[in-house]
Amino acid sequence: MRGAVLYGPGDVRFEERDAPTITKPTDAVIHLSATCVCGSDLWPYRGVNQITQPTPMGHEYCGIVEEIGSAVTKVKPGQFVIGSFFASDNTCPTCRIGYQTSCQHRELVGGAQAGRLRVPLADGTLVTTREVPPAELIPSLLTASDVLGTGWFAADAANVKGGSTVAVVGDGAVGLLAVLSAKQMGAARIFAMSRHASRQKLARDFGATDIVTERGDEGVARIKELTNGLGADAVLECVGTQESMVQAIGSCRPGGYVSYVGVPHGVTLDGQDLFFRHVHLHGGPAPVRRYLPRLIELVLSRKIDPGKVFDLVLPIDQVAEGYRAMNERRAIKALLRP
Repeated sequence: MRGAVLYGPGDVRFEERDAPTITKPTDAVIHLSATCVCGSDLWPYRGVNQITQPTPMGHEYCGIVEEIGSAVTKVKPGQFVIGSFFASDNTCPTCRIGYQTSCQHRELVGGAQAGRLRVPLADGTLVTTREVPPAELIPSLLTASDVLGTGWFAADAANVKGGSTVAVVGDGAVGLLAVLSAKQMGAARIFAMSRHASRQKLARDFGATDIVTERGDEGVARIKELTNGLGADAVLECVGTQESMVQAIGSCRPGGYVSYVGVPHGVTLDGQDLFFRHVHLHGGPAPVRRYLPRLIELVLSRKIDPGKVFDLVLPIDQVAEGYRAMNERRAIKALLRP
């Protein structure tokens, strides 16, 4: 088969790769209905995360089960499934408390920017739908594999609840779906921190009540101004830089919650400063598997439409353009059709 392979900064090629096969009894192989480019894929694409060898890319996926290993009992060929970017057994002590991305037996799922994908630990990782969904829902179901699940975790980890005042730092796909998630959890006021008109519009479509264009200290000051000097109850950090993390912590009220779901790059915290702020910090790789059943149901019942975050749709053999468009901020998120 053919799939996306990253050779180095800016060098993504769509080329022949070995087709996936069952290598362990707990594996499944799925035929992908759709995949996409993730914002976290841009770190190695830009050379920030170095790669040492040609690397198959992609970790967001949904599709039809083609083949299962001899130990797989919960999914069957012909079923439509969605899974997380980390495979998990969903039975270990860490999984049982809802942190499947720290499963004791976790495996990274990679190489999804292709036509087919091997998914380890299939019984614990994959969630089935009752029937094959209509084509128009595929993009929204695909978001549940990562960006929607990550945005949902951002809101959950920041204790968003009915009546909360929420600030979202970051206007990429995760930040925008964090806005949607906060709205679904009942937030009364949602500040989307964004400087880009198209992203601001989508943030408002997803439930943002206010747009804050300022950044850094000015962004913190604006959030304080909008909250009568107090700060937001919940701040969702969806970028992963030093500036975004400092801005998030500074925008939070004493006793409030800061979640961080952007993969950190160069982030360090001042322990003494943090000590006197009285903010709760919680984050990490989103335990998408915990939320998948609920998110799938919200999509299938058409209560949410997270697929609107895809503003560029390409055939998968044009995957390199998807990377370029996202890197140059010409696109929020690129959907790839195998």
